Amino acid sequence: MEIKTNQIPALEFRNVCLSFDEKQVLSDISFRLERGEMIFITGESGSGKSVMLRLAIALEHPDSGQVLIEGQDVGQFNEVKLLKLRGGRMGMVFQEDSLFTGLSVFENVAFRLEEHGIGATEIEKQVAEVLKFVGLDEKAEKLPAELSGGMRRRLEIARALVGWPSIMLFDEPASGLDPLTSHKVLDLIIRARDVYGISSIYVTKKLDEIPYLATHYARQTERGTTIEAAADGCTPRTRAMVLEKGRIVFAGSVSEFEASTLPAVVRLTHAENGTVISHFETTDPWDKSRRPRERIL
Repeated sequence: MEIKTNQIPALEFRNVCLSFDEKQVLSDISFRLERGEMIFITGESGSGKSVMLRLAIALEHPDSGQVLIEGQDVGQFNEVKLLKLRGGRMGMVFQEDSLFTGLSVFENVAFRLEEHGIGATEIEKQVAEVLKFVGLDEKAEKLPAELSGGMRRRLEIARALVGWPSIMLFDEPASGLDPLTSHKVLDLIIRARDVYGISSIYVTKKLDEIPYLATHYARQTERGTTIEAAADGCTPRTRAMVLEKGRIVFAGSVSEFEASTLPAVVRLTHAENGTVISHFETTDPWDKSRRPRERIL
């Protein structure tokens, strides 16, 4: 029986294992990212979260198992096909700053398109569109050093979003930002997810980001795009996963994550436990009263 394209998951891990220097980093990882879905991955430092993203975009390859992008095993791709994959269907926002300091805002965003032979007219169009989307259209000629921390992070997102890939990978994209700037970044991610139907994996240790992303959506109005709290039964398609020592120890809905009594989850959701994420701004990241009011973007 022929499988319809829209029934094939955007991304799938099948029994993936990976070791570095004989130390096992990931063990028997299996999951599916469905089209239009957002999966939150959290866990303590060193649990394997960032490595999973590098495997997803084929910057690393598993020792065993398969990573499939839209039904295709990336382990079978040659370098040309891998570059085409990263340049077209996938985008990634890295945790660390990866901007080209000697290139302007425009040139940073255009770089990936130029690498893949896109014509100058189309590059101009696509870069202008994504810079407007992230609110940097008036900063196109600036260098990264002339931007604030929040603007640089938005530029990182613009570079990943240019061409509107169908799959996005986010590695702690709001890390190190002040609360107001963090929420602006989260709103950009919500807009990209909902307006463009992007499937995404979102890695974070800041647990207060998860309920916000899971309960807010972007809505188009005559005045523009607004970020609104979703009504019951109309929330975005999201799930949560917890990694511990390279294994998936929890997978379920965000509400199930919130209520879980599994020790690996409790260590993350209770700030007083002294773990690596006990520096959260609030001892209760699930406090609904902390959600920002609706904003028009």
